[in-house]
Amino acid sequence: MTTHTGGCHCGKVQFEIDAPADIEAAECNCSICSMSGFLHLFVSRKRFRLLQGEDALATYTFNTGVAKHYFCSFCGVKSFYVPRSHPDGYSVNVRCLRGDSIASLVVEPFDGQNWEKNVAELSPLSD
Repeated sequence: MTTHTGGCHCGKVQFEIDAPADIEAAECNCSICSMSGFLHLFVSRKRFRLLQGEDALATYTFNTGVAKHYFCSFCGVKSFYVPRSHPDGYSVNVRCLRGDSIASLVVEPFDGQNWEKNVAELSPLSD
């Protein structure tokens, strides 16, 4: 495991995660992910640490209300959220990680436009 650091554009929100240096990310084509350019890296809650900016976060929910989309209320960047597929963890936007800790990145497409049919394809969280 490698400790990766990341955050929003303005720097008010900062976090770190423990994940492999070789990252496999999912690129979802659902409406919100495709519009925001989100590349998913799923991590368990114990592998995610919010370092600063809790007071800068705003939350957006839609549809079922299970997913909690956190974004910086200053710059608008969504660097992580609690996904409906993994409500006991986080999905971190790989594009918001500092690249110096990433050895390689493989991006796999995910058909989120047909989420219910395809959600079982997503990798489970590992502790």
